[in-house]
Amino acid sequence: MMAWLFASGHAADVILAVLCAEGMWLRWQRAWGWGAVLGLLGPAALIVLGLRAALTGAAWWWIALPLAASLPLHLMDLRSRMAARRQPEVSP
Repeated sequence: MMAWLFASGHAADVILAVLCAEGMWLRWQRAWGWGAVLGLLGPAALIVLGLRAALTGAAWWWIALPLAASLPLHLMDLRSRMAARRQPEVSP
């Protein structure tokens, strides 16, 4: 059973489903905006897509493309978090 999950790439599908559930929870239970959810979970989802491609024997560029795309998304998220941290708090 476990070997089939990995050989078929469905192990990555399970991880993607958990990431989607986490995104929904952050959106509705923690009232995060979609941009914040995407910034946090987007790079992880792209890395898992690269993993899925590797598990299913896809061509190297199908593995490299989502891995390479995860870096700029991660850097954009870091930049927005650092900018939010630098903003002074307004006192009443």
